[in-house]
Amino acid sequence: MVTNPSITNLEETVASLPAKAKELFHRIFTVTATVGELSVPPSMQPWVEQQFGSVENVSRQKIIRVTNLITSEGALFNWLRNYRPIETVSEKSFVDEFFNDGQPDTFCCPEENTPEDTFGRIAGKYCITASNIAKYDGLHGMVIFNEFNPLQFSQEQVIDYIDTALEWARQAQAKRPQAKYFLFVWNCLCRAGASIVHGHAQMMLTEGSHYAKIEALRRAALGYRQKYGSNYFDDLFLAHQSVGCTLEKGGVRILASLTPFRDNEIILIADKLDLPLKERIYEVLAFYRDKMGVVSFNLSLITPPLAATEESWEGFPVMVKLLDRGDPNIRSSDVGGVEIYAASVVASDPIELAQQMRQHLG
Repeated sequence: MVTNPSITNLEETVASLPAKAKELFHRIFTVTATVGELSVPPSMQPWVEQQFGSVENVSRQKIIRVTNLITSEGALFNWLRNYRPIETVSEKSFVDEFFNDGQPDTFCCPEENTPEDTFGRIAGKYCITASNIAKYDGLHGMVIFNEFNPLQFSQEQVIDYIDTALEWARQAQAKRPQAKYFLFVWNCLCRAGASIVHGHAQMMLTEGSHYAKIEALRRAALGYRQKYGSNYFDDLFLAHQSVGCTLEKGGVRILASLTPFRDNEIILIADKLDLPLKERIYEVLAFYRDKMGVVSFNLSLITPPLAATEESWEGFPVMVKLLDRGDPNIRSSDVGGVEIYAASVVASDPIELAQQMRQHLG
């Protein structure tokens, strides 16, 4: 038994599992470790000690590689990347600069300053919809929050944003019945891809098949069921649970991903998009903001099709994925060529993230 489990000793943690749990884990994941070695010249040693704690820390660096054999997702973990020298835009806080500068707000009067869908707008208690002026897809709308600051949200507000987006989807599908595949995305602040600071989320409804990555996940899960006679998402949760990366609350399964795309990726899995799931979405967002200090994030809500389809969606749950996109003051992007073409490079520890989630949400 590993006394202090972490991503760094994941191999040892898996090796200590009971035989059945170990077999299930290895059915989905492979874990390998390697050591990166380098020599630090004397002239650099004072800076290295100040930046990374010691010369020894960088001379031999343990890197953990986790690959999902079913979906081909992968991540490379190295905690030292938390301490890289990173250039910031300015000493002034992003929040102070953008939330308190008195500049004109594009979304302050959405009914005047934004287009609407041909079927009109849906008004929630805390938001209203608009049609996106530069669309991802034929049916592409926005939920514009009444609250300017996207980090000032309550449980009631988050639930209202989701409910308003779902009503938009119902009305959009009534207009175009063949559009059955729904996606809700909240990009919080520019580092997460938002072009406008004012709080807003986006929703799309497409036809023919779900968006490519979601369709790939459906096919992978279907192939898994055919090969192993088991539900992939159930087993994915059990594999994460076996190494301490999960929490279950109100019928919602929550896991800290072992193959995150970016730092601190959290996945929520539920049988349906009901009130308990919406409450857990709020709680994870509040955990990000209040416990982790996350300012910029991506959230995606993925559902099975809204109507019957020719392809099978048997056993496919409702899923929510969240990513921490880092400090908006940092000048460099958090995604580079390796992330785009090879595997994610991650500094955060999903086992530690899960421990903090359990303390905060449990």
